[in-house]
Amino acid sequence: MSGPLANDLRIGRIRSAAPAEGVRNPSYVLEVDLGPELGTKRSCAQLTVRYTPQELVGRLVVCVCDLEPRQIGRYLSEVLVTGVDSDDETGGVTLLAVADDAVAPGTRVY
Repeated sequence: MSGPLANDLRIGRIRSAAPAEGVRNPSYVLEVDLGPELGTKRSCAQLTVRYTPQELVGRLVVCVCDLEPRQIGRYLSEVLVTGVDSDDETGGVTLLAVADDAVAPGTRVY
């Protein structure tokens, strides 16, 4: 995939998740391992409706890695963890995730 609209999508493994303090919308601060090329990056994600921090740690997720970092309250969000709006009664965001643990952090998504 190439061209001006293509993004760098990679698999990341969430290493830690904690409530983000002092932000407008309830969020978690995530530390995401993106493999040896990119290392560990921070993401501030609005996932509190569907997930606890304990449920997030260890998950493989799809991340957008080539966006400009964004300041979210006092946190610098370096990657975007992808998700979709949930349409059940719970609502919130459901993560786009990888079910196969054979995929390593840093693997490109095409």
